[in-house]
Amino acid sequence: MLNSTQTRGILAVLSLFCADSCSGWFQNNGKKSSGSPQQEPSDSCLCHLTGVLDDCFCDIESIDAFNNFKIYPHVLKLTERDFFRYYKVNLKRPCPFWPDDGHCSIKDCHVEPCPESKVPVGIKSGNYNKFSQAGAGVLDCEQAHELGAINNTLSNQSKEAFADWAHHDDAQDYFCGLDDEMSPEAEYVDLLLNPERYTGYNGPSAWRVWNSIYEENCFKPRSVYRPLNPLAPSRGDDDGEGFYTWLEGLCLEKRVFYRLISGLHSSINIHLCAEYLLDEGWGRPVWGPNLQEFRQRFDPAETKGEGTRRLKNLYFLYLIELRALTKVSLYFERSFINLYTGNSDEDSATKALLLQILNVTKAFPMHFDESSMFAGHKMEAKTLKEEFRLHFKNISRIMDCVGCSKCRLWGKLQTQGLGTALRILFSEREIKDLPENSPSSGFQLTRQEIVALINGFARLSTSIKELHNFRTLLKDHR
Repeated sequence: MLNSTQTRGILAVLSLFCADSCSGWFQNNGKKSSGSPQQEPSDSCLCHLTGVLDDCFCDIESIDAFNNFKIYPHVLKLTERDFFRYYKVNLKRPCPFWPDDGHCSIKDCHVEPCPESKVPVGIKSGNYNKFSQAGAGVLDCEQAHELGAINNTLSNQSKEAFADWAHHDDAQDYFCGLDDEMSPEAEYVDLLLNPERYTGYNGPSAWRVWNSIYEENCFKPRSVYRPLNPLAPSRGDDDGEGFYTWLEGLCLEKRVFYRLISGLHSSINIHLCAEYLLDEGWGRPVWGPNLQEFRQRFDPAETKGEGTRRLKNLYFLYLIELRALTKVSLYFERSFINLYTGNSDEDSATKALLLQILNVTKAFPMHFDESSMFAGHKMEAKTLKEEFRLHFKNISRIMDCVGCSKCRLWGKLQTQGLGTALRILFSEREIKDLPENSPSSGFQLTRQEIVALINGFARLSTSIKELHNFRTLLKDHR
């Protein structure tokens, strides 16, 4: 059996799996960048994100092929099922950390309500495990669908009596707050009618959110400056090596934490680049990939090499959540777990598709090994895990400071999805101990967590697929 030092070393290798030498990715418009030889576009950018990842059993081609052909088409269909398309969220909660600077006035950020009657009756019942033969028709909200608008799905009736519902007994194990579902202002949102897109929300308000996440919640001292931070003092030609020297000096868990947040940030940026408003044209907007925006966020020449690291962290995050799905399969394989909407045929098909995807994840041969996380001295590991959890929980609260309602929606969902994945990874014993044929007071997932977990992973899967699309665009723009 490996000791804690050896196991930490193994996971350290995994956490650095993307440390391949891709510094020559793409030059902006084929122009020569400072200090770098000119390269043909065909030899740049994503074209160099290939081969075995250093000192790791995983390679980029395997992840790309596995995701793009075996995972992405199926998980996309799963998110279209009624159980997964409705997400309950409170988009009105005030920012707990600084005075609210007002919500984004851009029309693509706005919230437009959708009648409560459009939400499946089984979902509104609040018991996703309930089985019923009574079918419930689900009407679409297409009539309320306008460009960029978020469609809410609950009336404004008072729910104050439910505000004090007790949290789960094991709430201390959660990585995200649990109060959104219980809030009187929480509303169901149809995710299919509110795709994650570039809304135009940017500038100081958006910078402040991400700055708070990185600077105050990633275990970083203020004396260490994150590269390309627009709110940090100018440091001349500093290429960020001081930051990465500091980062690699951290313990494994803290390095992993930073890479998870960076991967999430990168994934969100890819979505915005892939679904960009290209033309508003006469009431029929055109959304699509914006190659210039992609280069601005990920081109090493534009980002002083940061783009390479950002995309590495995306792949790292993908493996983390992929591992969580494999771990939680035991939970869903139990016969009495039903993804209840009130339509028995729909529910059976939805669970069958979910189990099909989970079986595919088990076949992936290069899974992340989380067993070395918090594997040191028992008390030190417990303290570190609690610190890790609280930092992440704080980040979930920062999402209430996002001024754009649509950005807040998807930020909260993807943060909760990652938080749920982490809770799964660190609950392996509880999951294995679940009874096969009866409910348990042990490990449980709320419907909210399940919806966030699957949609959050679907967003990562989409990011990997979009990288393939951008690779094609880069070749076409030689």
